Amino acid sequence: MDRHRSLRETAAMPPRTVTTARQQRLGAELRKMREAAGLTAREAAALLGIDHTKISHMETARSGVGSDRLRAIASGYGCSDQRYIDALVGMAKERSKGWWEEYRGLLPAGFLDITELESKASFLYTYQIAHLPGLTQTIDYARAVFEFTFPRLTAADVETRISHRIRRSQILDRTDGPPFTAIVHEAALRMRFGGPKMARKQLEHLLSLSERPNCTIRVLTFESDGFAGSGQAVLHAGGPVPQLDTIQLDSAHGALFLDAEAQLVAYRDLLSSMESRTLSVKQSRDVIREIAQSL
Repeated sequence: MDRHRSLRETAAMPPRTVTTARQQRLGAELRKMREAAGLTAREAAALLGIDHTKISHMETARSGVGSDRLRAIASGYGCSDQRYIDALVGMAKERSKGWWEEYRGLLPAGFLDITELESKASFLYTYQIAHLPGLTQTIDYARAVFEFTFPRLTAADVETRISHRIRRSQILDRTDGPPFTAIVHEAALRMRFGGPKMARKQLEHLLSLSERPNCTIRVLTFESDGFAGSGQAVLHAGGPVPQLDTIQLDSAHGALFLDAEAQLVAYRDLLSSMESRTLSVKQSRDVIREIAQSL
């Protein structure tokens, strides 16, 4: 396919009615690139020789962008960061649908966006205060958590969420999976979802994961000299280049994704501050083991 045909076909694609977080992120990066060049949407359209509504559609992810057009846009905007441009092209060329698409319509879209984010991440770094990280949860622990959700879920919805969560956790079994680091507050370790016996099995599973070379578990104890932040669960997912890192926060209304440079810097500092207050890996294992044995 020649370059001009690729550009024509991209322009002819109908607007999307459903967009994923990845597609929205690509559009947001195009907007950031345009704004860094000091161009309005109309000025950018005139520069690129396209209708200004196409700029809006690309930046809001209502339409996709081909690799040739993306490189032309980057050139027109004066962006010279080749690694960043190549990473954006990789995002734009991604057309395959992951296994999580089987759950579309059965789970909130945010669940699927988190799963896609995890699957593409170069590393995963999370902080949890009330629950153990989703990727580390056993079936029984996950069931106890979901059954305690308000408003209450139906039995079928609980099983769907458990199935999805366990399939997500398989990323830790992959030899090419992203390195996983979790800072877990002692409060989460002492929560007895499903009762003492089930909680003990969950902690034993967490200990087993901590022995894997790709998994690091650090404990923040009650005795630590405080910690920054509101106690909100945080996930830092590494992108192909640092500019494409993502911060994901849990909220009462679903997953919240942050990608502004100031936000990335702030949460990197927050997680670094938290880690500096954690126990060593060995000490963390000892605390987890001690809590498990007390149950």
